[in-house]
Amino acid sequence: MNTSRKIKTLIELLFISTRLGFTSFGGPAAHLGYFHEEYVRKRKWMDEKSYGDLVALCQFLPGPASSQVGIGIGIMRAGVLGGIVSFLGFTLPSVMVLILFAILLQGTDMSNAGWLHGLEIVAVAVVAHAILGMAKKLTPDLKRKAIALFTLVIILLWQTALSQVGVILLSALIGFLLYRHHEAGDETVLTFPVSRRFALICLSIFFGLLFLLPIFREWSTWEWLALFDSYYRSGSLVFGGGHVVLPLLEREFVPTGWLTEEQFLAGYAAAQAVPGPLFTFAAYIGAVINGWKGGILATIAIFLPAFLLILGTLPFWDTLRQNPKIKGALMGVNAAVVGILVAAFYHPIWTSSILAPVDFAFGAILFSMLVFWKLPPWIVVITGSIGGFLIGMI
Repeated sequence: MNTSRKIKTLIELLFISTRLGFTSFGGPAAHLGYFHEEYVRKRKWMDEKSYGDLVALCQFLPGPASSQVGIGIGIMRAGVLGGIVSFLGFTLPSVMVLILFAILLQGTDMSNAGWLHGLEIVAVAVVAHAILGMAKKLTPDLKRKAIALFTLVIILLWQTALSQVGVILLSALIGFLLYRHHEAGDETVLTFPVSRRFALICLSIFFGLLFLLPIFREWSTWEWLALFDSYYRSGSLVFGGGHVVLPLLEREFVPTGWLTEEQFLAGYAAAQAVPGPLFTFAAYIGAVINGWKGGILATIAIFLPAFLLILGTLPFWDTLRQNPKIKGALMGVNAAVVGILVAAFYHPIWTSSILAPVDFAFGAILFSMLVFWKLPPWIVVITGSIGGFLIGMI
């Protein structure tokens, strides 16, 4: 790729990811729906199977799965710089807003905002659309539908971080046993402008920081190092989506006195009101403690593990997915991803959004706008916020 074309690609990637960063409400499952619509359905930057494999990989890795999917798409499109651009576009809008919340609007109660409830209903429509599209491609036969159903039941009945990792591993084993003699069709060969040597360096840095930062923290009295360690460990040990990081952050910052319980809850309410990954809640915490510089430090530290892990695993991913011995396992994992998305669709998205018949009716309208009338997601988002505000006035 020549320089001018690469610059054009990076600008395009920055524009698209920034637009998604301003409009992607609803949490990780909704983000995957927005990515699927933009990158797979609309722009066809990757096929359904490749997207499903990437989502499965990111679901298995610790960290913010939706952000890792966005980073991975950016890397495949324009290398490491593309991953950085994709991350910045998707993440910075919510980071900037939450830092402003921390500085100007601490303590503001947004839990009863009608427009916010409307955005929650938008998430219902977006996730439902994504599930229908992915289920059609990733669970075409009865065996894979059964794997998805099994995953759904396990995730809903045992809602722990380990249950998600465990059910993905078990689904991989089931898929391997069921499809080890399966004759797969032609696979899309994906190339990654990242060497395996660089990937191994990234994995080494990830594990090195994870084990060495707590030691350095004990030896040092530098507050910023202690804060970096708290953010980094929180971002490294989270499985199961952004909401799982909240108790880790609370445990790191409230008992230590860096943050009061009231400040923590106020920031959580603000984080629910903004688009993008919930991990950006760390930017609010950092800004409360050390102003905008603290917010930037928190953002870098909590997302750094996700970046190192996706860079460290992507160069090996295509080889694994092309291996006949691995294909069956990936078919099982892809089916499990559908089950995970359905579980996330029910809880917390449906249970926290559809509270009355009027919510269901409005959600049906938004779903129809997205699926049948093919309106752009940003129009659905605006309609949802206005509709939620009007419903709140009834």
